[in-house]
Amino acid sequence: MAIVALVGTLDTKGTEYGRLRDHLHRHGIETILIDTGVMGEPVVRPDITHAEVARAAGTDLVHLQGQDRGAAVAAMARGATNIALDLYAQGRLHGVLALGGSGGTSMASQVMRALPLGVPKLMVSSMASGNVAPYVGASDLTMMYSVVDIAGVNRISAPLLANAADAMAGMAEGFARAPRAVRAEDLLARGRPLVAASMAGVTTPGVDAARERLTQLGYEVLVFHTSGSGGRSLEALAAQGLFAGVLDLTLSELADDLVGGILTAGPDRLEAAGRAGVPQVVSLGALDMVKFGPLDTLPGEFRDRLVRVHNPSITVIRTTAPECAELGRRIAAKLRTATGPTAVLAPLRGLSTLGISSGPYHDPQADAALVAELCAGLNDSEVELQTFDTHINDPAFGRAAADRLHRMITAQSETAAATA
Repeated sequence: MAIVALVGTLDTKGTEYGRLRDHLHRHGIETILIDTGVMGEPVVRPDITHAEVARAAGTDLVHLQGQDRGAAVAAMARGATNIALDLYAQGRLHGVLALGGSGGTSMASQVMRALPLGVPKLMVSSMASGNVAPYVGASDLTMMYSVVDIAGVNRISAPLLANAADAMAGMAEGFARAPRAVRAEDLLARGRPLVAASMAGVTTPGVDAARERLTQLGYEVLVFHTSGSGGRSLEALAAQGLFAGVLDLTLSELADDLVGGILTAGPDRLEAAGRAGVPQVVSLGALDMVKFGPLDTLPGEFRDRLVRVHNPSITVIRTTAPECAELGRRIAAKLRTATGPTAVLAPLRGLSTLGISSGPYHDPQADAALVAELCAGLNDSEVELQTFDTHINDPAFGRAAADRLHRMITAQSETAAATA
């Protein structure tokens, strides 16, 4: 039988959790109701009390009731996470379902993010129509907008709660029959070696050529869209040692982070593989642009730049020579700290489909500033730098990048075997 953990504050959301529990029971799903409330008494009887959750966090409920709300919420989230991980290790957890506003979403999503990829995770939240990155992180958490606040069961919330329970019942039953949790050590131990690749629409032809070549060489390639969340996912999984190598050909998130675009992956992008000693081949894809939202949201200071409407949701501007120079310095500083084999392949005739010689973002001066500062920053380092007289989407460039990564992975594996 599938078992679903329901994680929430039963003093304020008990009626709603009772509805979820009963609906899951009608599907034949066993539930474990975990109370993360602090101040009040639960409206429905939990299977794991708030006092037990506090103890799992290394504290007690009375102490938390005397703390400020932020500290109490953090402790209860930590305790619920420890309980969920223990249930999963025992084989007694096949999914997590929760609902809440900002506080409840923060607590429950922390629990979900701690569980392995593949474990069903569904968060019904009034926060789901906004920026959900703080809740989802690099996990496979699914968020469902509650439309109305989680405040009672009414003609709007009742069918939505039923839908959430139905969805979780199906996912949990499937997971219980054939667990698909993804663990780094398991994936590295069996099947084809995994390689991560970064891609955007404007670098797709080059990355596709590299992906096809790596597949021919025996790798399974996971492609991450450089949309902010994609870069964060790549970094998180690289830090776990999931990949045999990283083909980071598209770094547009760094340009967004520098200039203020909306698709940044944060200041730590391009660091995890280096820290983990994972072989990496890096290029400069899509550093010729910064992405913003719809045209009417473009900040005024950028309206005199070379602006293009990429689609109704995304507007792009061309990076300037000074911005490109700074990007070169930042990339060099990050790669100099890498503990594993690292190579940079720099195409000299365009960094995207827009940056080729006939494209609107063709700017040899800006691209040259990027490469010049990158070269200067990597001088006397162990990072290999190779330039190519082509654009990034030339299939030959993609294949060359794939071949270089393959040689690096092979050499590292041979060295490891020789010293074992």
